Amino acid sequence: MDYKDIKKLMDDMGNSKLDSLEIEFPDGVKISMTKDTKKEVFITNPGANVIEASAPMTVPTVQPKQESSLVAVDKENKVEENFKVVKSPMVGTFYASSSPDKAPYVKPGDRVHKGQVLCIVEAMKLMNEIESEFDGEIVEVCVNNEDVVEYGTPLFKIR
Repeated sequence: MDYKDIKKLMDDMGNSKLDSLEIEFPDGVKISMTKDTKKEVFITNPGANVIEASAPMTVPTVQPKQESSLVAVDKENKVEENFKVVKSPMVGTFYASSSPDKAPYVKPGDRVHKGQVLCIVEAMKLMNEIESEFDGEIVEVCVNNEDVVEYGTPLFKIR
């Protein structure tokens, strides 16, 4: 294989979507090419400096806790209340009751105990009962029946 053929092969590789190529000819000649796939990433925020990085770029993520506390402030009465939040442990469909013709497991004002079933989250045709992680009173049901919920979506506020 002569220089022109190799140069043509390199140009064709550069213009293609291939990242690597290996060819072995019957006469024993082997050609192996790999593209430099590094790309520059520019992330801009108004009022911030430009950040440059080479691929691959990893971004740290923060996993939300299963339960958390919220502080609600009534601006008129200046009253603060602490709530514990039950969050969805998975992606799925929220069901307030075990079947459409049954009453919901809980509603605002109900007292709940640790381990009591609050709702069902259906994921991949499996019905997962979500239990309360603490004792208290249901203050708010944060989602509607049959809503699709994501991991970490607040389901209930408990006082």
